[in-house]
Amino acid sequence: MLYDRITPFFGKEPLDLMQEHAQPVKAQDGTNDTLVEVRQLRKQFGDTEVLRGIDLNVREGEVVVIVGASGSGKSTLLRCLNLLEQPTSGSVRVFGQDLTGKEPNSLKLRRSIGMVFQNFELFPHRTAIENVMEGPRFVLRQSKHTAFATAQSLLNKVGMLHRADQYPKNLSGGEKQRVAIARALALNPRIMLFDEPTSALDPELKGEVLDTMRALAVEGMTMVVVTHEMNFARRVADRVVFIDKGVIVEEGIPGDILLKPSTARLKKFLNILYWGAEE
Repeated sequence: MLYDRITPFFGKEPLDLMQEHAQPVKAQDGTNDTLVEVRQLRKQFGDTEVLRGIDLNVREGEVVVIVGASGSGKSTLLRCLNLLEQPTSGSVRVFGQDLTGKEPNSLKLRRSIGMVFQNFELFPHRTAIENVMEGPRFVLRQSKHTAFATAQSLLNKVGMLHRADQYPKNLSGGEKQRVAIARALALNPRIMLFDEPTSALDPELKGEVLDTMRALAVEGMTMVVVTHEMNFARRVADRVVFIDKGVIVEEGIPGDILLKPSTARLKKFLNILYWGAEE
């Protein structure tokens, strides 16, 4: 089976490789507090059930990477975590409070969850710095001066301060995505969601976005990432979750799940991903 060729594909010493990437480099504060708790989450569009009883926990400071084939439910799960999609049934608890219930502060909870989309979603009539200022100005109600300072700091953080006055049409895909990350960070989220943030980018531009995300992980940001970037998953993730047909088939640390998958379905997925073949 072609999967057997994946291990040498990563290098001649797979055991050393697994040890190297089993523990991602990041700031640790010693806490294992659960920030997100998903229980029996189901989502149905018409007669099609996209999510079929998902159970998932995300701890503070953890980086969880979700992988799976197109149409498996990855992005729908991510969008249910901040109610961009309303679950059909089940619960999503954030910081111990039910996001899917009628908590009076559910909107405030949602503001604590930043999201970065595949296609950037920047305002085309706003410059980079104006895009980042929108949240602090109109959601956090900061003064224009304070919001400007906040936006400057965040653009500098993602390496985009020198492009602050440029409109999105003048930015590359990688630059747009870094501005989008800065914009999401501007609301001071405790959790960041990334929905295939590099899938619309040329290979040369992916690295600058992934480096920005890796820096956030090193700082201890809690992150849930939907991606096909396996190198990012191996190097940065604490845990990889494989979803197929709306259910979690397998999950574990990157060194185990990506190099030694225990299910035939994940082996098949990795074969197709790396080699474009099923057998």
